[in-house]
Amino acid sequence: MSVSPPQLHGPAFEADPHPAYRWLREHSPVHRVDLPGGAWAWIVTRYDDAKAVLADPDMLKSPHAGNEVWRKAGLGLPYDHRPSLMLSMVNVDAPDHTRLRRAAGAAFTPRRVRTLVERAGRVTAGLLDRITADGSGEADLVRDLAYPLPITIICDILGVPEADRAEFHRRAAVIDSSSYEELEAIAATTDWFDSYLGSLVDVRLAAPSDDLLGDLVEAHRRGEMSRDEVTSAAFLLLVAGHETTVALIGNLFHLLLRHPDQLERLRADRSLVGPAVEEALRMESPLQNATWRFPRRATTVGGVELAAGEPVLVSLLAAGRDPARYEDPDAFVPERNDSHLGFGHGAHFCIGAQLARMEAQVAVNAVLDRLPGLRLADGAEDLRWWPSMIMHGLFALPVRFDPA
Repeated sequence: MSVSPPQLHGPAFEADPHPAYRWLREHSPVHRVDLPGGAWAWIVTRYDDAKAVLADPDMLKSPHAGNEVWRKAGLGLPYDHRPSLMLSMVNVDAPDHTRLRRAAGAAFTPRRVRTLVERAGRVTAGLLDRITADGSGEADLVRDLAYPLPITIICDILGVPEADRAEFHRRAAVIDSSSYEELEAIAATTDWFDSYLGSLVDVRLAAPSDDLLGDLVEAHRRGEMSRDEVTSAAFLLLVAGHETTVALIGNLFHLLLRHPDQLERLRADRSLVGPAVEEALRMESPLQNATWRFPRRATTVGGVELAAGEPVLVSLLAAGRDPARYEDPDAFVPERNDSHLGFGHGAHFCIGAQLARMEAQVAVNAVLDRLPGLRLADGAEDLRWWPSMIMHGLFALPVRFDPA
């Protein structure tokens, strides 16, 4: 008797996608799923297949490589394919990808990240001051910490004015947490980003600056990037560069609070904080599925034949719990010290990985110092997760702690 595959959407799936991905790994490891607009995609769920697809230069990233059905459906990032926001490194292939990655890489060198540690510490301290100020012993670690910390750091890097950051935060949240059915809200948000980022570029064309956006504009002046590539890079870094860290910090604290024995181990031994971040990336990757890929030519993945241009999603959540790769994969073991695909693999490995790791470690250490008795608040079993096919993060994480 055949068994129907599980649903890969809806509140039950969003709250706990792991049983569905377990079924797919076992019964349909390269699985076709229908998408809005008549499109479809293949979801790859086993670790070895996932790693191979991520490393394959013939798995193209440009949406133009998608088949006709895909292109007509209007999916992808940022859903409308406008050149001013679409021409970032995540949507192009070599040699353009190499050129654009080099231009943005200066923001994320190890030396630059080290200089941001102090800034991240000051921002986190200020956020925790606000959390503890009223003496209630209550907080929302997503709203009060996981969102504002990465937003502040990435806005610092790019040079977004302080007066604009609250509106940017609000607009970015729409993209973070919207499903594919909310196309009007997403279109309005990308309209705003298109106009806003263009205005920032205009400011720097008139008066050079020493932030990353200023560096990108100078690359444009030298003929190394088009104007659309500059705004696209800024969009990618502002949105994708912060939302993954928001989800990472929220998911990490959620894991720790569901494993209070491990939380106390970290409180006593801070050398475990870094490994705990890596274990969270394996178990609850902030990217549910790596962004779209399209075979250059007909190929076979996991024994399944894929035609050229058919969309492929690599499930990082599923690969991170593949028992063929990890012993006891559903156990949270900070000292596991094993590699994972949480930041991707290959040419498109996340350029901001070290920055995200640093922010997560700063956040955890500060919370362990400042919020004794940290625990989930009543009702936290009904947490809501973003209804996104790409992202995997929490809307809120209410907690209680012992006020000083």
